[in-house]
Amino acid sequence: MSVQFGRWNFEGQQPHQDYITKVRSILARYGPDSDESYSKGGVKILYRAFHITKESHRESQPHISSSGAVITWDGRLDNRAELISELQHSLTINSTDVAFVSAAYEKWGANCFGKLIGDWTLSIWNPAERSLVLAIDPIGPRHLYYTFDNNQITWSSILDPLVLLANKTLTICEEYIAGWLSTFPAVHLTPYIGIHAVPPSSCVFLRPGKRTVGKYWDFDPGKRIRYRTDAEYEEHFRTVFARAVQCRLRSDTPVLAELSGGRDSSSIVCMADTVIARGVADTPRLDTISFYDDSEPN
Repeated sequence: MSVQFGRWNFEGQQPHQDYITKVRSILARYGPDSDESYSKGGVKILYRAFHITKESHRESQPHISSSGAVITWDGRLDNRAELISELQHSLTINSTDVAFVSAAYEKWGANCFGKLIGDWTLSIWNPAERSLVLAIDPIGPRHLYYTFDNNQITWSSILDPLVLLANKTLTICEEYIAGWLSTFPAVHLTPYIGIHAVPPSSCVFLRPGKRTVGKYWDFDPGKRIRYRTDAEYEEHFRTVFARAVQCRLRSDTPVLAELSGGRDSSSIVCMADTVIARGVADTPRLDTISFYDDSEPN
C-alpha cells in the first residue's frame, strides 16, 4: 500500500520544514519505493510509493492532469480494459492506474468515482477552483483521514501523522469506542474527535469554511439475478469469485495470503492456486502464512 499526505494552508503559507521532515520520517516505512512531493502556494502534498504491479513502477505522483489538477492515488484499478473503450483516450492496457484515473476525472469530473472499480483512495487538489476532493472506493478496505480548522486542512491515508504531529491534546471519541464494543463504529469516525474518515462510496469536497460529504454510489436493491437451476447459481458464483481473486493477484512480485485453514481463507487460496495454474494471474507465485499459538490450540 502506497501512502499519501497533504496540507493546505488557506493563507498561502507552506508548512514549516521541520514539520514536513517529521511527516516524511513517519511515512517512510509505508512507501519505500519513492519519495515525491508537490509544493505550490499553501499546498504541500507528499507521496511514498510501494510498487506491486509492473505499471506502478512507471508512475510519478503526485500526478498533474491536463487541466492542472493534482492527483494522488493509492489502489488497484480492476476495470482498466473497460475504461479504455469508454474514455476513448490515448490509454493502453500498459498505462498506469493513475493515468486512467486522471483521464476519467478530466472527462467525467467527480462523476468518475463510481466508474473506478477496485480498492483505492484518492485525493484531488484543484488549484483553479481552490478545492480539495477526497474519495474512497465503494467498499472501503483502505482508509483516508482528514482534519481541518479555520486555517488549514490536513489529510493522510494513515492516522500516524495526524495524531503524532497534532500539536495538541486529542480527545478520545467515545462514540467510536462504543461502536467497537457493540458492532462496528460508524464509518466516518476515528478514535479521535476532530479527525474524520472518508466514508466508503463517498467523496468529501473541501473549501475554506465549507465541507460537503456525498455518496457517489450505492447498492441497487432492485437488481435481481434469476436462474432456472442451483447449478447455474453455483457456476455464476464460481465465475465471480475467480474474477475477484484474480484481480488481487495483479502483482509482479509473489503474493502472500493468510491461511487459517477455515472455509473462507482455504477457498480463497485454493481459487488463487487454480487461477495461477490457468496462467491468467500476473503474480509469479502465491505463498501462505498461518498464525498458531501453542497456548491456544483452538
